[in-house]
Amino acid sequence: MNHEQPIIVGLDIGTTKIAAIAGRKNEFGKLEILGYGRANSSGVQHGMVLNIEQTIKSIQLALENCYKSNPELVIKEVYVGIAGQHIKSLQTRGDIVRQQNEEEICQDEIDRLIADQYRTYIPAGDQIIDVIPQEFTVDNFQNIPNPIGYSGVKVGANFHIITGDKNAIRNINRAVEKSGLKTKDLMLQPLASAAAVMCDQDLEAGVAIVDIGGGTTDLAVFYEGILKHTAVIPFGGENITNDIKSGLGVLKTQAEQMKVQFGSALSDEARANTFITIPGLRGMAAKEISVKNLANIIQARMSEIMDFVSYHLKQIGLDNRMLNGGIILTGGGSQLKHLIQLTEYVTGMNARIGYPNEHLSGEHTEELAKPMYSTCIGLILKGYNDYENKNKSFEKEYSKITVEEEEQQENGAELESVAMDAADEIPVKKRKGLKKFMDSFKNNLIEMFKEEGDAQL
Repeated sequence: MNHEQPIIVGLDIGTTKIAAIAGRKNEFGKLEILGYGRANSSGVQHGMVLNIEQTIKSIQLALENCYKSNPELVIKEVYVGIAGQHIKSLQTRGDIVRQQNEEEICQDEIDRLIADQYRTYIPAGDQIIDVIPQEFTVDNFQNIPNPIGYSGVKVGANFHIITGDKNAIRNINRAVEKSGLKTKDLMLQPLASAAAVMCDQDLEAGVAIVDIGGGTTDLAVFYEGILKHTAVIPFGGENITNDIKSGLGVLKTQAEQMKVQFGSALSDEARANTFITIPGLRGMAAKEISVKNLANIIQARMSEIMDFVSYHLKQIGLDNRMLNGGIILTGGGSQLKHLIQLTEYVTGMNARIGYPNEHLSGEHTEELAKPMYSTCIGLILKGYNDYENKNKSFEKEYSKITVEEEEQQENGAELESVAMDAADEIPVKKRKGLKKFMDSFKNNLIEMFKEEGDAQL
């Protein structure tokens, strides 16, 4: 096992379940699961944390179960998924005119272009969760996937900006912090699920990821290798269970059980003369429920969800078989019988179930390859993506600083006098901080050797 890599933990705070999964990449770049725990969720509705106290209890129970699966784990930071009706997305455009236009475009300039988008005007009460570049332009050249290494005067990009309600975001952060954890980053759930179930071919062919959770159905659409659209549809598996409960006059637990065991998303596929017997309440007569009726209720709600998916695809002009990869269904609700057929019938596109085993190493348990864990595994992958990118930028920043320090010493000038370098990338504070850190590190080493020397005397 590659112990160089950090252990990263994904926390999926869902409407029906809370899952915590810890993973580390092995030497082949595949994810090894080191521990996982889940708990029934209370306090969350339609993907939003409403009761913080109840949510904390559920998070702590999921963590306890995670520790039971691997007592050696230490979990302090987590990547958390966010969904809910309050999530919105918008398209923006940003450009910067380069100061050093003879040189090639570097990552720092792209970072600055992205940072500028966080100043985009959004309605009061909302907050930007993520800024995702789509395609770049350099001067007159368009549709550039990655402009690093190009040279030009002006670099710009189209961006997909995801926003959410400040209070909803605060509630998630508060629940995580009060559970004794730190939120490393919030990530939109459909993007996490997409990362877990998609491969490069899917990205190239163009797909719509439909993650059917308990409280919401999340959508992420990719076309020509670019994230084109995200949406959160405020219906999920819970709505189907409630429809069954009220439509057939049964308890919620019975409705859930019937949905999972006997449910079908196509009433034509259900047997006409098959009945489920439900024990009566407190001495009342048992109930006979038709499997056909059950399927009718499920089909009505599922068709509504798929109509929303079709509507969103029409909005962005990608409904007419342009997505060659079709629809990938994932999330707990995707395991309903005959859902693929219903999806194909309603949307007119090919469909398949997406399992989160694209990036898992072969040693994981079967349980974790279920679609309901897509978001959680995607969050770990997002964490790794951040870690690998930050590592690169830290190395680059560090090498830049050491070179500059040497130059400064040669010129006999003080480092503090340099306010910013040519492209305004690294402010003094960072440089000072790193210099301080390196100095104290050196001093500690000297002290340590001194102590060892004293001990020998």
